[in-house]
Amino acid sequence: MLRNKPLTISQRNRLVGYCFLLPNLIGFVLFIVIPVIASFLMSFSNWNGFGSFEFIGFANYMKLFEDDNFKISFVNSMIFTVVSVPVTLFAALLIAVWLNAGVKFLKLFRTAVFLPYVTATIAVAVVWQLMLNPSMGPVNGMLRSLGLSDPPGWFSSTAWALLSVMLVYIWHSIGYYMVLYLAGLQGIPDHLYEAASLDGAGAVQKFFRITLPSLTPVIFFTVIIGVINSFKVFDLIYVLTEGGPGRSTQVLVYTIYNVAFKQFDFGYASAMAYVLFLVILVFSYVQFVGQKKWVNY
Repeated sequence: MLRNKPLTISQRNRLVGYCFLLPNLIGFVLFIVIPVIASFLMSFSNWNGFGSFEFIGFANYMKLFEDDNFKISFVNSMIFTVVSVPVTLFAALLIAVWLNAGVKFLKLFRTAVFLPYVTATIAVAVVWQLMLNPSMGPVNGMLRSLGLSDPPGWFSSTAWALLSVMLVYIWHSIGYYMVLYLAGLQGIPDHLYEAASLDGAGAVQKFFRITLPSLTPVIFFTVIIGVINSFKVFDLIYVLTEGGPGRSTQVLVYTIYNVAFKQFDFGYASAMAYVLFLVILVFSYVQFVGQKKWVNY
């Protein structure tokens, strides 16, 4: 009778590794791969989640070109991204450079800036909703005490609502990017600055000749992540404005939520989601192609 050949140490180690990977792989397939494929198929259908699955081809995608609601949401998302991402990254870089310069109470300031990011987004939104309340909020109260008789309506004004949400988003997100930049700054060798000082370089020259080029890999990463996160903003909109007043803060993800879970048009919502995916994919591809010319590894 033949005996099974025992596994070698290498084979046992490989088997143990696969066993550790299996739960994550199962979760990835169940909650990422299958929903992505299902939503792609739904984008070519007219389905409310309960009735029959009706295949309608590219009708949902063609409908997007005639839907004013989608156009407004798309424009709002683009404005949100174009404004919030550069401001967030620039402010985070300035704070990181300042903290890296060796200020006193470094850990205290670093924690204070990073704390909003780890705070629940819903809690942040509720606090800012109270602070920027047009009639009873402390911000408008301070503005009135300074002589401004008609302070902004913030979240209740069509002119200020989107800007107000962006300000809260920037305040909430800036700590995450600050930590990334600070880690990148601390990885720059000191001898580069010492050599520059011997050559007579000033602080501005050091920043543009050493700091920025050395940080380009981190900047590249934060730009990609920043754009993706800004296009995905939902919870702040949901709590602060619910897309209003009017449609001034209605962004793509909030529109997708409304179409899918309030109007129960899962096919059309899936088409919107894949348009959003395509926009992010194109931007990311352009960045990955262009980074060869400006990122220094």
